[in-house]
Amino acid sequence: METFASLRVDGQSVYGMLHLPDTPPPTHGHPSVLILHGFTGNRAGDHRLLPLLSRYLQRLGVASLRIDFRGSGDSEGDFSEMTVTREVQDAAAAMAYLRQYPGIDPVRTMLLGFSMGGMVAALSAPELQPHRLALWAPALPDLWLPLLRGGFVPPVVSDHGGWPIGREFLLEMPRLKPLDAVRRWGGTARVFHGDQDTAVIPEIGVRYAEALGCDAIAIPGANHTFDSLDAVDMLYRETARFLVGE
Repeated sequence: METFASLRVDGQSVYGMLHLPDTPPPTHGHPSVLILHGFTGNRAGDHRLLPLLSRYLQRLGVASLRIDFRGSGDSEGDFSEMTVTREVQDAAAAMAYLRQYPGIDPVRTMLLGFSMGGMVAALSAPELQPHRLALWAPALPDLWLPLLRGGFVPPVVSDHGGWPIGREFLLEMPRLKPLDAVRRWGGTARVFHGDQDTAVIPEIGVRYAEALGCDAIAIPGANHTFDSLDAVDMLYRETARFLVGE
């Protein structure tokens, strides 16, 4: 079953899609995963990467919730207000929504983040304490530091290819420490990264894996958004194996 989800964060609506397995829930409820999209993305992802993942997991008995962060997709708010800290708040609210949903096991709730969503997931992990953490091509703040343009305070809103980037988004970047956050968390995790990724180079995925003390799975021939059928097939299979505990 797929059902629309709506929750409120600081007076604004966050919209998402909840996928529930068609089988009756086990005694303690279905395992589940909260899925976080990347920078300028939405809950559909590139080439429907995220809804197809949810349906793949659904067939394996794993529920999932995909959200649009505030200012992205269908959710309320303006993109110019977007900061990583706000997205961490959205993730916390969405995890609380998922954990209290009927038929969901509140203990076996997991977290999956793609690109900047991976950084949000990493920063959220100490507070949210996910059962498992999966990171797809996770980003680091370093990728946005060049937008600070030599250390000068940026304008209130910058035009980034038609996306309005707010000053606060850039100013908080040097303060964000996702690798430190996952070291503090120390739970069960796995990193998945395309070995041909030029947007977030594979070495960044390795740094996350080292901080987490976990495996990093290379997806051969895959770019940042895993733009091939073979890459997606392997990504889904390996991600599902991890989330179900194999």
